Amino acid sequence: MAGHYDQLSVFTGNSNPALAQEICDYVGIPLGRAEVFKFSNDNTFVRIQESVRENDVFVVQSFSNPINDAIMEMLIMIDTMKRASAGRVTAVIPYFGYGRTDKKDQPRVPITARLVAKLVGVSGADRALLLDLHAGQIQGFFDVPVDEMSAMSLTASYFAHKRLTAPVVVSPDLGNTKRARNFAEIVDAPLAIIEKRRVGNDDRSQVLNLIGSVAGMQAIIVDDEIDTAGSITQAAQVVLEAGAKEVYASAIHPVLSGPAVERLQASPIREVVVTNSIAVPEEKRIEKLTVLSVAALLGETIQRIHTGASVSATYRTQESMVAM
Repeated sequence: MAGHYDQLSVFTGNSNPALAQEICDYVGIPLGRAEVFKFSNDNTFVRIQESVRENDVFVVQSFSNPINDAIMEMLIMIDTMKRASAGRVTAVIPYFGYGRTDKKDQPRVPITARLVAKLVGVSGADRALLLDLHAGQIQGFFDVPVDEMSAMSLTASYFAHKRLTAPVVVSPDLGNTKRARNFAEIVDAPLAIIEKRRVGNDDRSQVLNLIGSVAGMQAIIVDDEIDTAGSITQAAQVVLEAGAKEVYASAIHPVLSGPAVERLQASPIREVVVTNSIAVPEEKRIEKLTVLSVAALLGETIQRIHTGASVSATYRTQESMVAM
């Protein structure tokens, strides 16, 4: 039963249409038809090409490069859905760009994550579905109900099935310790932590200490995203110098900006496991990069939101699918 909403509809902008199609394949519905493009004056235009009146509409859009275009497409699509009399509109944001600007850590700087969250609500979204936020408090920046899901069980289960003989999970910084600890529990491995401090606003950091032992072990460096790959490749070098015999890396969001691909290719990391929360173009799909799909996780969650079922039960469903 779908409550007082009519049929389920899924639409997408231009940031990650392949993921949206995979979600629709999982749910068993066609992808909604819409035109989303720019005029010659750089204005974004949206036209929905089918009726959404009283429908339960989910708009899938990753806030990835070009990030400002992706955000505007989402906002305009939501506004268009509401003006077309959609019954309910949920913003599905597999990757929430600007998530790292979640607090004032310097004088006279913005909290852009809060601004973007507010814009999603102001555009007319009734709720939001997010995936592995950089910081949990971003949920509170939204003025609408938020479901935050995690693909960590997906990436951790991948490594659990590899059956490494002597794994150790490594957090590349103190702020990521909780995520790495949860990953370590799934993999059944000890935890090590790299203590470092960031230098300025660029991608430079200084390693202060390695907490825990990695000697003779297979290190899995766990983070929420890989941006320029500076932190994760530096962490790989640290654990190798501390005696690790192999290094792997795992992250949810493959931002892969600037020199990231070149750094990963040249690094001693044997395999980099990410998800398709952000579309990875073919030119960035190097041999050591493994991309797992979050379509089933998001598709199952969308179905449960639509029918009013428990969203937390999604994880039990996913775990049973992974175990098969």
